[in-house]
Amino acid sequence: MEEAANPRGDRGATLDALARDDLDLYSIEELDERITGLEAEIKRVSAARAKKLAGRAAADALFGGGNR
Repeated sequence: MEEAANPRGDRGATLDALARDDLDLYSIEELDERITGLEAEIKRVSAARAKKLAGRAAADALFGGGNR
């Protein structure tokens, strides 16, 4: 039942866990893989943000908004 109360879950938990990870335990190759993965995630998040901004701009143009 708890899932229904919080359908989005703890959205920042994964990022917090990554930030607390002890990087001294990783090899150079593992760190390189981590960097590659994080860079890909940044691109994915940036694309999602741009899509939302475009949607907001279209709605503002249609409804005369712009006070955000």
